[in-house]
Amino acid sequence: MKILVLNAGSSSQKCSLFQIADSIPAAPPDPLWQAEIDWSGVGAAGSELRLENSSGAKSTETVSVTKHTDAIGKMLEHLWSGSTKVIASPRDMDVVGHRVVHGGAELVKPTRVTPEIKNAILKLSELAPLHNRIQVDCINAVEKQLGAVPQVAVFDTAFHAHMPIEAAVYPGPYEWLGEGIRRYGFHGINHQYCAERAWQILKEKAPALRLISCHLGNGCSLAAIRGGRSLDTTMGFTPLDGIMMGTRSGSVDPGILIYLMKKYGSNADDLDQILNRKSGLLGISGLSNDMREILSAKNRGNHRAALAFDIFIHRLRSGIGSMLAALGGLDALIFTAGIGENSPDVRFAACAAFDFLGIKLDQERNLLSPRDQDISTSDSRVRVLIIRAQEDWAIARDCWKLINDSI
Repeated sequence: MKILVLNAGSSSQKCSLFQIADSIPAAPPDPLWQAEIDWSGVGAAGSELRLENSSGAKSTETVSVTKHTDAIGKMLEHLWSGSTKVIASPRDMDVVGHRVVHGGAELVKPTRVTPEIKNAILKLSELAPLHNRIQVDCINAVEKQLGAVPQVAVFDTAFHAHMPIEAAVYPGPYEWLGEGIRRYGFHGINHQYCAERAWQILKEKAPALRLISCHLGNGCSLAAIRGGRSLDTTMGFTPLDGIMMGTRSGSVDPGILIYLMKKYGSNADDLDQILNRKSGLLGISGLSNDMREILSAKNRGNHRAALAFDIFIHRLRSGIGSMLAALGGLDALIFTAGIGENSPDVRFAACAAFDFLGIKLDQERNLLSPRDQDISTSDSRVRVLIIRAQEDWAIARDCWKLINDSI
């Protein structure tokens, strides 16, 4: 079965093609084909499209389009044309899976896309403005390019759908809950995968195994996981909540928003721009939302970059502390996604505050950033793992299961 996965994030679109035969392999296979495009150039000077297939063929080109659907369409054409093609025609595709950030209270498992499901995803875009609308664009682009191929939506909120009620409900008016205003949590596809991968690395699947998964990328969230179940997470009603991120503020005093509205007449659109696009690492540093650039500027003596890094670490440590309280202890701390997998500085600074737990990093291994390995010392009481984010593979597995169960 050929399974195409579209993973639309807030800053880029990734795409992978997997082939699964009669059973799902234990370890993630390499995709047959991969593509990525940066959203920043859509409607502007043009975006860089990077392509690669399993035979080693690579291609890079600039795509000048005005809409996300057009950019995705041009990306998909390279599956069956050009130097990186891996299929003969669009008819060779068996199923397409999509990462959908917000599924709300009802969409809590992988689901075949229908017009009703597409409308439900679009309606939820008001809760995930950087994501859900783009993900509907992806669905539309596939319909245009691949026709009636089955499409499956896999929801980032699903893993957190059964959090304890005391973790899910906000301490506002009780009526909020009836209106669907509650904590949903996000990055669930990767948090769940990381928990499963941690069991493989540690060779332990004890029901009481306590994990904190730190998904640190342009978007950041933590999850407290025990026995494979999400007990708490840092993101909430929307992906804006929680710790500091690339361009998102994370949690702030809601009184600040009331103040800005009263003093400056800020409206909802103004606040959306400020909190989702002009805050976080970018807002504090004034330079970039990229941790690599923040660290480079910090090392050159840029005080705002240094402050951005320090705030990020402070908020990360606070988030770990809150997840620790939900678990009542800790067996393994997981770092995943772009920053989590690739920044020794962030991992070292985050762990340094938890010496009292018996966390001991192997500094040489930490500097190497090895994939899917334990980077703690042999006498560390808590294991520290780097686990490569494999959202695309996790989505492909869900698609395979859903299609085969329906046959």
